[in-house]
Amino acid sequence: MNPPVAFLPTAADPTKGIDQAFQETLELLEWPRVCDHLASFASTRMGRDAARNLVLPETLEASRQRLAETVEMAVLDDLTEGGLSFRGVQDLTPVLLRCSKGGVATGEELLAVAETLAAARRLRRQIDEPELRPACSALIDTMVTLPELEQRLKFSIEEGGRIADRASAPLAWLRQQWHGLRQERRDKLQDLLRRLAPFLQDSVIAQRHGRPVLAVKAGAVAQVPGQVHDSSASGSTVFVEPRSVLTIGNRLTDLEGRIRDEERKVLIELSAVVADDHPVLLQLVSILLQLDLALARGRYGRFLGGTAPRMEASAAAPFRFETLRHPLLVWQHKRAGGPAVVPISMEVSVDLRVVAITGPNTGGKTVTLKSIGLASLMARAGLLLPCAGMPTLPWCAQVLADIGDEQSLQQSLSTFSGHIKRIGRILEALQSGPSPALVLLDEVGAGTDPSEGTALATSLLKALADRARLTIATTHFGELKALKYNDARFENASVAFNAETLSPTYELLWGIPGRSNALAIASRLGLDDQVLEEASQLLAPAADGEVNSVIRGLEEQRQRQQAAAEDAAALLARTELLHDELLQRWQKQKQQSAERQEQGRQRLERSIRDGQKEVRSLIRRLRDDRADGETARRAGQRLRRLEDRHRPEPERRQPLPGWRPEPGERIRLLALGKAAEVLAISDDGMQLTVRCGVMRSTVELSGVESLDGRKPEPPAKPVVKVNARINPGSGAQVRTSRNTLDVRGMRVHEAEAAVEEHLRGANGPVWVIHGIGTGKLKRGLRAWLETVPYVERVTDAEQGDGGGGCSVVWVR
Repeated sequence: MNPPVAFLPTAADPTKGIDQAFQETLELLEWPRVCDHLASFASTRMGRDAARNLVLPETLEASRQRLAETVEMAVLDDLTEGGLSFRGVQDLTPVLLRCSKGGVATGEELLAVAETLAAARRLRRQIDEPELRPACSALIDTMVTLPELEQRLKFSIEEGGRIADRASAPLAWLRQQWHGLRQERRDKLQDLLRRLAPFLQDSVIAQRHGRPVLAVKAGAVAQVPGQVHDSSASGSTVFVEPRSVLTIGNRLTDLEGRIRDEERKVLIELSAVVADDHPVLLQLVSILLQLDLALARGRYGRFLGGTAPRMEASAAAPFRFETLRHPLLVWQHKRAGGPAVVPISMEVSVDLRVVAITGPNTGGKTVTLKSIGLASLMARAGLLLPCAGMPTLPWCAQVLADIGDEQSLQQSLSTFSGHIKRIGRILEALQSGPSPALVLLDEVGAGTDPSEGTALATSLLKALADRARLTIATTHFGELKALKYNDARFENASVAFNAETLSPTYELLWGIPGRSNALAIASRLGLDDQVLEEASQLLAPAADGEVNSVIRGLEEQRQRQQAAAEDAAALLARTELLHDELLQRWQKQKQQSAERQEQGRQRLERSIRDGQKEVRSLIRRLRDDRADGETARRAGQRLRRLEDRHRPEPERRQPLPGWRPEPGERIRLLALGKAAEVLAISDDGMQLTVRCGVMRSTVELSGVESLDGRKPEPPAKPVVKVNARINPGSGAQVRTSRNTLDVRGMRVHEAEAAVEEHLRGANGPVWVIHGIGTGKLKRGLRAWLETVPYVERVTDAEQGDGGGGCSVVWVR
């Protein structure tokens, strides 16, 4: 018999004991495996490394921030065709560290910097939406993408990390000299091949030690003067570099050295430029890493079928999990074809502190402990939980566990001694560490005399009820089932067992203690009836038979309640079907109404187009002096009447009180549908200077509204403005110098930046002149414009406005 051991802290350093208890808990709950699974969803190598070594937030606010980023990135990933891409993003930390200390980066590393900046700029355009994604938008708001540095690096470095000729005039001249000499040497060698063919073993120019050689027959070496570099294994062939090309080879070697020196000068210069932006680039890499981790958390949560939990600041907040599944078992089921996961549901009220779970071995008690522990850690890490509904739990500063066998022959520890040492560290962590805490104990008090183990487990659970927010313990001691009747902070639960099949069902029964199934199992297995009867009589004095009867009655009552709940669920399902049917009918009517409106709009457009054709025909006649002004005036009046008669009624909304924007106020741009900040207001009050993201532009007062939908009130002095709104597809809008942009002669990325800046201030279609040429600039711009969210469509201009050499960009 093992003597009872007091639960006293043994570590000299409290911090060391807390950290050790927490690390043991992570290992026991198999948290590293969860991190490995999370890492498989990361898009970058640095994201995978960070996911495997995931650092848990230290505050509730940090956990909520991570969870918000997870949800926003998951939703955006679902809405983006093909999903969000981190292609081009690389870990720049090593190269930035080297450059900041005066080192020189390679061409490949500098090109990686440029590609990472380009990827960051692309991701910023996709993510930046403060109203829809406030957490991620705030994160990238501090990210600087350095377009000048990106362009300089791409200008100086070609694909594969090769220094471009245009990076340095001396470098271009040296390479030109090198190519010329190389061609001269090749021509001379080809001439020698023809003239010396009888003395050669092969008509191919070989290479030896980086020099071109001819395969000369051993007996004809004297006929080919030059430098011998090698010979064949048989000695019948000698490899000779002809004397006539030796000088050229030496000059090429000298040029190669000078080229390397010039390339190094370029790399040193570019590395210094990167070093100047070292802090900004480090911050950019850090933000990209956070976004990659957020996307990985979102994709992992979607794989698990997860739900965003609600973490409460109050330590006494309840635990609510509906159909919670163990994440590792879900992974095994989906990836390895394992058995289906049996979920558990539980609700721990604010008054409960200890839950004792009883039941047979292999019934799922330990899986229940690990599922709850991992759910608490996952919520703290900003992950989605694999359950239904809205999971709720307090933010747990500590999760501590004692699960499994701690037997150690090397340290001469029995199972009981190992458990006691670990429980001692848990108590020390509760005393010295932060709160609230979740404690998970497996087979509490086991490994020693049952009577002393029961007393020890009872004392321990009562102590934990005072120190921890929630303690969940599994046990086989029947005496622990009665604790709830003497202390309202205790509750019972059990894992169900099917006595007919002699197998567990892995279901968690809340509020019902597990009853003994030993005699039932023994009877089913054919044990002697006399032995079973005597065992039943021995149990009678301890009133175990009555307890089992009570438990059996509770189980039957639970089954009746479950049947009633299933009937209610069936009624709810029928109600939902009726609701869906009514909703489909309403949507069908709505679609029919929309179709009728679309038909009316098309009729209106046809009428307007017919009138415009008539006006254009009239203008042509006027130019030919075959019509007078009265005829033109009558046609114009006819067109206006036609348009007024067929213009659809505008959507009438509830009028809101007037509003005037002020400097510093945030407003919404109607043309882009984005929020912006008012920087200045013109003297007449009709024009605003605004900043949207990093772009500044001037917009009309009528082109904005407040964030709550109020329209701007004009200044006291009325300003008469005539706005003719015609469908953009009708071609009635006129090309002017203000809405025309000439990008001919630019590279594709330069043209993208110029067009993007022009579009942000546009209040209508924009004509982009790119010319015809090879068509590369047009194709590049068209491919990029398809990814811009606020561009409605792109068409070729009218023949009189440039035709195929000019694109018209229509903004939403």
